[in-house]
Amino acid sequence: MKAKTDLKDRFVIIMAGGRGERFWPLSREKMPKQLLTLLGKRSFLQSAVDRVLPLVPLKNIFIITNAAQAAEVRKQLPKLPKENVVAEPMGRDTCAAVTLGAALVGARSTTGVMAVLPADHVIPEEKKFQQVLSDAFDLAAQGQAIVTIGIKPSEPATGYGYIHTGNELPTPPGGKKTKTFFFKAERFVEKPNYETALEYVNSGQYRWNAGMFVWSFITVTNGLEKHQPEMFAACQRWFKVAGNPAKLAKVLAKEYPEIKKVSIDYALMEKAQNVVVADGAFEWDDLGAWPALARHLKPDAEGNCAVGDFIHVDAARNIIFDARTKNRTPIAVVGLRDSILVQTDDAVLLAHKSQAQKIKELVKKLGEDARWKKLV
Repeated sequence: MKAKTDLKDRFVIIMAGGRGERFWPLSREKMPKQLLTLLGKRSFLQSAVDRVLPLVPLKNIFIITNAAQAAEVRKQLPKLPKENVVAEPMGRDTCAAVTLGAALVGARSTTGVMAVLPADHVIPEEKKFQQVLSDAFDLAAQGQAIVTIGIKPSEPATGYGYIHTGNELPTPPGGKKTKTFFFKAERFVEKPNYETALEYVNSGQYRWNAGMFVWSFITVTNGLEKHQPEMFAACQRWFKVAGNPAKLAKVLAKEYPEIKKVSIDYALMEKAQNVVVADGAFEWDDLGAWPALARHLKPDAEGNCAVGDFIHVDAARNIIFDARTKNRTPIAVVGLRDSILVQTDDAVLLAHKSQAQKIKELVKKLGEDARWKKLV
């Protein structure tokens, strides 16, 4: 049993097809959250690629996106081979994207081990993340384990799914002890209410489900064959043409509309018996909506977090973000509390922080109105 995965057999699939509607008006269909630079000097997608480069050759990194975003993805990642950016004809949830990723990896190496990672996470402790991912690659290469990276909860968050962890797994005979702890996954739990989340955190037996998975090509296709035979059949068909980008695009255009829309959690993770949780003991954040940005910006004495020229009287705990590229003017606020104010070149958003999830509904409304459709 080999302890280390060969670098050439390691692959990363980065899921970058989301629309990031809760970050409107900055996030748009052609330029969604993962392609924006909200923190630091790199977009979330660029940072996601930077983070895995010490572990995986660039030519083994695939980005799965959609037709509206593919050109911008290639522009942001000029060194990535063009054929490694693959556009889904339409969104079909994460199981279809994982199936497509498996076909791409299998066409390069049937002994390959692949990590499936979201494009829009914030992971400040890169070295710790890389250690966990490297250990997960090695474990996934050794046998039949489906590895998911679970994050140690820092608060009773109700916006994430949780994973109930069982016993810590012993080091395999003859194997080296890793720095990362691995546990048996007992069950996946949907987003809980606050009281339940509090119980989960206090028990120490739960991890946040961060949507990060590592498995060998053989393991994931076996899992699909057992639990999602239609997806497995699609994977086999795509595998045959995955080495030819033009042929693959043609087949996907024909078949994707009929593909079942289902998440990988529901389709595979919740059903499989061979799931292992890698202990993600590193700082992590999933920026789901504007209020999450406040965790990464320095507040003033009244708790306002501002990017831009901001002046106020008696305003507190607001998020102010000026994304205008020309003719910037000061944003002046009086008496506003717990709100989000975002200004772009062509739109302004004012929302109460507690209603941030409803920005998605607002985007839907804009899309249905001929006057505002261009703002989506």
